[in-house]
Amino acid sequence: MADFHGVFPYLVSPVDASGQIRTEVLGRLCDDLIKSGVHGLTPLGSTGEFAYLSNAQRAAVVRTTIEVAKGRVPVVAGVASTSTSDAVAQAKAYQRLGADGILAILEAYFPLGDAQIESYFRAIADAVDIPVVIYTNPQFQRSDLTLDVIARLAAHPRIRYIKDASTNTGRLLSIMNRCGDGIKVFSASAHIPAAVMLIGGVGWMAGPACLIPRQSVELYNLCTAACWEDALVLQRRLWRLNEAFARYNLAACIKAGLAIQGYDVGDPVAPQSALTAEERKAVAAVLRDIG
Repeated sequence: MADFHGVFPYLVSPVDASGQIRTEVLGRLCDDLIKSGVHGLTPLGSTGEFAYLSNAQRAAVVRTTIEVAKGRVPVVAGVASTSTSDAVAQAKAYQRLGADGILAILEAYFPLGDAQIESYFRAIADAVDIPVVIYTNPQFQRSDLTLDVIARLAAHPRIRYIKDASTNTGRLLSIMNRCGDGIKVFSASAHIPAAVMLIGGVGWMAGPACLIPRQSVELYNLCTAACWEDALVLQRRLWRLNEAFARYNLAACIKAGLAIQGYDVGDPVAPQSALTAEERKAVAAVLRDIG
């Protein structure tokens, strides 16, 4: 199986007024990110607005990303549903399209117990023969993964990674201590990537990397070379974008930043709202400072 590590930008999903995916815009973004040195691409993460798209729109985003990547970097496609059968169908479809991995996300309307949460992720991993990244984000998910559930899932041969967006870095260390080599940890934008790398992480999957891919790769390289003093200097500078990302709507923030950089990605899907003019100025100022 492919080995995932490094910087995986969470891609936006450009949607036009008629609901069609702007494949040319998405394709140019993917190509530019690859040329900037990112290690992989993740369509349909949180920044990709998976919860607001139809299955046809989701498939178009994944298909475009895979076609543009052309095997240059792995594509880890997001799968999310309230229904296990639908999630399994998505995972199988994305593998057929050529995805190199699956980012498994649990949506829930009614609360779920540990057994039901575990069965959801296990069913996705059972349905494919490519690596699975399990994603936990207590800020948005009604039902979170406990440490016991994570440890049991880590024993599955295809569940090899976790992306945790809890903001609790101690939880990451607990996962590493509990699971050992059974599962590798990716940072989210809610964590300080350099700190996650210091304690044993393998990279980060996050929306801000769409806007600062070259700097994100530079930070990763400094961390893997154990150049911690230089890494922390760069991390302090880049953290301002993470702060903006946490302050505003996720997709709106990254889409505004990409528009500033010349990508016609459009606004977030309604009923979400775009950033105000003042908020766009704030994002633009952060991007200017980062360079």
